[in-house]
Amino acid sequence: MDPRILDIADHLLLIEHELHAQGWWSDVSPGAQALASTVPFAVDSMDFAQWLQWIFLPRMKEILEKGLPLPNASGILVMAETVYVDRPEESRELRRLLAEFDQLISPSA
Repeated sequence: MDPRILDIADHLLLIEHELHAQGWWSDVSPGAQALASTVPFAVDSMDFAQWLQWIFLPRMKEILEKGLPLPNASGILVMAETVYVDRPEESRELRRLLAEFDQLISPSA
């Protein structure tokens, strides 16, 4: 088992918690068409917090639960910094968690 698995699982929970804490968690799923987006971060069909909640977190949880290969790299922080450029204080903790996630995913971690 990859030694990063438990740290990554913990980080996914922390990201989810921060989305709740900021009020960016939604009880309503985007439609099937939005979820089927093939554009990076689904920017054509949902906002970044929705992408984290409805695509990123479920996919990462599936990878961990099924023992699938981890991604070789993650560039989520760059996207978060772009999305939250006008909300640096509000998004500080989420960006910190995403930066740590990027580092955990990196094979050199």
